[in-house]
Amino acid sequence: MLWTLILAALLLLLLQAQLSVCLRELRSAVPAPADAAATTNATATANATQCLPGAIIIGVRKGGTRALLEMLSLHPGVAVAKAEVHYFNLEEHYRRGLGWYRAQMPASLPGQLTVEKTPGYFAAPLAPGRVRAMDGAVRLLLIVRDPAERLVSDYTQVLHNRRQRGKPYRPLEELLLRPDGAIDAGYKALQRSLYHQHLGRWLQRFPRGQIHVVDGDALVRDPFPELRGVERFLELSPRIAPSNFYFNATKGFYCLLPNAGQERCLDESKGRPHAPLGANARRKLCRFLRRPNRRFFEMVGRVFAWC
Repeated sequence: MLWTLILAALLLLLLQAQLSVCLRELRSAVPAPADAAATTNATATANATQCLPGAIIIGVRKGGTRALLEMLSLHPGVAVAKAEVHYFNLEEHYRRGLGWYRAQMPASLPGQLTVEKTPGYFAAPLAPGRVRAMDGAVRLLLIVRDPAERLVSDYTQVLHNRRQRGKPYRPLEELLLRPDGAIDAGYKALQRSLYHQHLGRWLQRFPRGQIHVVDGDALVRDPFPELRGVERFLELSPRIAPSNFYFNATKGFYCLLPNAGQERCLDESKGRPHAPLGANARRKLCRFLRRPNRRFFEMVGRVFAWC
C-alpha cells in the first residue's frame, strides 16, 4: 500500500512538470497583441507584389486626374501609383518593356486593384493600341471638365512653369487667336480640349462599356456621387463615404479624411487662379467648341453643362 502511494505521488509530480513545460511553450508561441499586429503586417508585406494596373486613369490633362486618384486611394481595395508613369506615351519609357512598367507600380495585396494615372495617355495617338496590347480587359477612367476651362487651366500651368524657370510666355489670347481674330485650331492646348477626337481613337480599341467617364466639374462640387459611380464601374465594394470628405473654405475645394490617419488636401498648384481671358475671346472659344462638344456628348451618351 505504501509503495502504491509513493508511486502515485511520483507520477503526479511528473505530470505536473510536463504540464508546466507545455504551458511555457504555449505562452511563447502565442504573440502579445503588439507582436500579433507586427506579425500580421509582416505577413501582409510578404504577400504584397507589384502588378500591372487593372485600371488606368487616361485623362484628361487638367481635368482632375490627381484629385480622382487621391480620392480612389481612400478605398482599401485599391493600390495607386503615386507618380505619373508615362509608359504608353513616351518612347524612351515604352522601349523599356512591361517589366519596367510593372516595377513602377505600388506593391499590392491579393485582391487589391492597382490603379495608374497618366493624363497624357488620352491625347497620345499610339497609347490606345499599346494599352490594348498590354491588357484588352483593363478598365479605363476618363475624367473631363468644361473644355474651355480646361484650356485656360492648361495654359496657366505652362505659364507658371515657365515663370519659375525665368522664361517668357506669350499671353493666352495671342496663342488662342490668329492675327485675323479667328480661333487658332492648331493651338496645342485647344487640341487637347477636342475630346471627341481623342476618344474616337480609344473607342477603336476598347468597347464603350470599358471606359467610364467622370464629370470633373461635379467631382469638385460634390465628390461622393461621382466616386460611387467609379466604385461600381471598378466592381469595388462601396467603402468610400461622404464622411471621407470635408470642404476646405480656405482652399475652395474638398479635402480628404481617411478612416485612419490625418486629413489630406491636394497640393497648392490645385485651385491656382487662372490666367485672364477676355470676354470676347471666351465667346469665340465657346462658339468654336460647341460642335466638338456635341459630338463628344453623342459618343458618351451624356450631356454636360459646358459653355
